[in-house]
This record gives sequence, C-alpha cells and structure tokens, in this order.
Amino acid sequence: MTMISSHCISSHSITKIYSVLSWFAWMVSFHLKQNFISIAVVETPGVMGDQKRHKILMVSDFFYPNFGGVENHIYYLSQCLLKLGHKVVVLTHAYGNRSGVRYMTGGLKVYYIPWKPFLMQNTLPTFYGTLPIMRTILIREKISLVHGHQAFSTLCHEALMHARTMGYKVVFTDHSLYGFADVGSIHMNKVLQFTLADVSQAICVSHTSKENTVLRSGLPPEKVFVIPNAVDTAMFTPAPEKLSHNEIVIIVISRLVYRKGADLLVEVIPEICRLFSNVRFIVGGDGPKRVRLEEMREKNSLQDRVEMLGAVPHARVRSVLISGHIFLNSLINLPDIMVLYKS
Repeated sequence: MTMISSHCISSHSITKIYSVLSWFAWMVSFHLKQNFISIAVVETPGVMGDQKRHKILMVSDFFYPNFGGVENHIYYLSQCLLKLGHKVVVLTHAYGNRSGVRYMTGGLKVYYIPWKPFLMQNTLPTFYGTLPIMRTILIREKISLVHGHQAFSTLCHEALMHARTMGYKVVFTDHSLYGFADVGSIHMNKVLQFTLADVSQAICVSHTSKENTVLRSGLPPEKVFVIPNAVDTAMFTPAPEKLSHNEIVIIVISRLVYRKGADLLVEVIPEICRLFSNVRFIVGGDGPKRVRLEEMREKNSLQDRVEMLGAVPHARVRSVLISGHIFLNSLINLPDIMVLYKS
C-alpha cells in the first residue's frame, strides 16, 4: 500500500487527487444509475406516460416559513402548476418544530425532512446521505420531473444528482448572479459544473443571469432558457391617497446580508440624514447585517429617523412600500429584482 508522506502536498498532486476523486464519484454514480433505473421504472409504472399531467418535485433549502424571493417563487409557481392540473410536491429541510409532511393552500404537499440547517438556512452537504429519503419520496409520489432551485442550496444539488442517478428528468432554476474571483464563487462554480453536468434543462430569470450561468457551469446555451419573474398586480396596487411631502420617507426592504448591499446602507444612510433634515428611513428585513445597521443608528443618534421593522411577511410588503415616497435598492449582484417591480 502506498503511503502519502506528511510533507506539504503540491498543487499538482492536489489536482491529480481531485481528478481521481471525480472519476471515482462518476463511477459510483454510474453504478447506482444502472441499479436504480430498473427500480424506478418497475415501481412507478406510467410516470412518464401521461404527458398532460406532470408530477413535479420542487427542491430547495429555501421555503416557507422562511421569507425571501426564492421561497415566494417556489410557492406561487407551485400554485399556478396546481391550477393547471399538475401534481406538485415540495421538498425542503425542517424549520424548527416544522418537520414531516404538511399541506398548504391548494393541496400543495410539503416534505420537511429532518435535516437541520447549519449555515444561512443551508443543510450540511452529505452527497449520498439524502439518497434513501429522496428515493422514497420520488417513488412514493410517482414523480416525473425534479425541479431544483438556487445554486446556494445544498439540498437542491443533492436532489439533482440523485434524481439523475435514478433516471429522472431534472430542471434547475438559478435566481442569482455570482462572481468568478473570490473563494466562495470559485467553490460554487466548481459545484455547479459537477451538479449541472447532466441536467435536462436550466432556467434563468434574465438574459444577464443566463450568460452568467453558462459561463460558470459550462452548460450549452441551448439548454438554458430565460423566463423572467412576474408580479401579481392585483396584490401590489398604488396607495389610494398621496402622501404628504413635508417629510420624505425612503423605504428599504431586503434581507440584510452582504449580497443585498446592507453594508452600503450603513455608509449611505448617515450621509443622507446629514444632508437632508426632512428625510426618514424605514428598513424592512432581517439578517446578519442587521446588527451593523442598528450600531450605525445608535452611533449617529438616528433612532427617530431610521425605523427597523425586522422580517416583513410577504402579505405586508405592499403596506410598507406605499408608506414611503422613494424605494431604495442597494442590491449588488441580483439579476432580476422583484421588489423593484412591486415598488
């Protein structure tokens, strides 16, 4: 048996080890695929036979009761598909005591599997740890299509890998833009190349997002489609009465994280308040950067001019938006900003 010495491994050796591991993972996936294809076909007869009524499994780490654009996208897309006569099931991880099977509006079935998040609502990567429960759900619900959402989601990547191993059609939707230079982006792009190597189709929410996804994942452009997000105009109507202009109210609604530009708000808000004495801010949203905003408010004595609402339920977004004169967007790298449309 060859022993690896304890001295520092060169970059060339790391590359060779990575290649061997990638080959090994492919062989395992190929072996499992050969074993599971027959099982999937035998135990789910007629899954692909009915072309008019699909059975779709939506998978992501991000779903209700968590707030966010991906969560709303999955929910409303599922509701529209249910109205068209398709069967839709959602798979996500447990949120606190919310575990097991739950039913939502329109008969939407949600599996909250007993996986606990470890960072920013993401579950710990296990590669094949979720395969048994994933296989059980795919066969029990007679799924014909697996639809994964968001490149950040660990559960999404594992579901796509397992579904292709079992011979199912898979679709991936990317909701965000990512860079190429920082360590996090480099790691995520490598994961995308591995996971999306065998997807059936991919969806992006803008043409910029499509270009970004094609460059990062290496997918053929003809496999990537652009479907822009939409807004229910019945839910977001203008205010019935005009607001007074004695005081200018600026509204900010987003998750308070780096990608949403929370650090920019920390620098901009004190400067605007210094230049304009009749300006007041209302900040809706929660996240790790909320502490910085609260520290900024106390440091500059702006408690009476900067109101922090915390997490805002989707049903209350309109009432917050119509309470101000200006909507301020500080997002850094999102391809399709839904809250701008709502504003």
